[in-house]
Amino acid sequence: MMSVSPTRGCLLDLPWEDILVPHILCHLPLQQLLSLQRVSKSFQSLIQLYLANMRCFDSSQIGPAIPRAAFVNLLKDNEVLQQLALQNCSDWLTDQELLPVIGQNHHLHQIQLKGCAQLSRHALVAISLSCPNLRQLCLAHCEWVDSLSLRSLADHCRALEGVDLTACRQLKDEAICYLVQKCGRLKSLSLAVNANVGDVAVEETAKCCPELEHLDLTGCLRVKNDSIRVLAEYCPKLRSLKVKHCHNVAESSLSILRSRGVELDVEPPLQRALVLLQDVVGFAPFINLQI
Repeated sequence: MMSVSPTRGCLLDLPWEDILVPHILCHLPLQQLLSLQRVSKSFQSLIQLYLANMRCFDSSQIGPAIPRAAFVNLLKDNEVLQQLALQNCSDWLTDQELLPVIGQNHHLHQIQLKGCAQLSRHALVAISLSCPNLRQLCLAHCEWVDSLSLRSLADHCRALEGVDLTACRQLKDEAICYLVQKCGRLKSLSLAVNANVGDVAVEETAKCCPELEHLDLTGCLRVKNDSIRVLAEYCPKLRSLKVKHCHNVAESSLSILRSRGVELDVEPPLQRALVLLQDVVGFAPFINLQI
């Protein structure tokens, strides 16, 4: 009686596009996938297929020191990206590397470029022209963002829901007003660390964006009480407001939002006083905080 030994299958025998790419490779870290390319020519072809169909690319999975050529090679065949995260890649990322990726990926709805200091305004114009479905955009600490490129974004990306313009110091009230007038669906906006932003921009944001939930005005020294009151009046869905280091914003305007349960990063005067007393003298534990 003859015995039949079971045939040992190989991972690569599984259907690539139906099984391996969508159900197995997607659960592996990108760094490991790139290492798999060195196993064999078949694995290299498999990983190239995965990269061409990848929906999300996050440079942090590889590290900020990814070589320019490696980045270009990774995404050269991809036209289906939905999320692109390249935060803090200032050492190597320029328009030359980014623009081809943006130009061939029209389905992007989330882009993260925090701290990418070597890009130029042309990058933002390219994003606005190529990504009509963009929902989330982070440009924090990108000082190359100017009013003209922001206008292009506002004109072409009307579906924006979240924009981070932290420390985009070229921007003034006029540019912010144009953005919010065109993008009334905004739910989250950061204008932090911008001394050029004042009441005009905040009031226009309040009036044009009734869906606003999160607003960051940290360090916006020109913002005053009047615009905070307008914010309270026109933004019923506001959930959090950051006004730390806004020295012209007082409790008289914040108390309206505080009473509605809006999360503020500035403590009430009495609480601040008690915390200071505890730090300096150590008496706070003996004080009735309900007084």
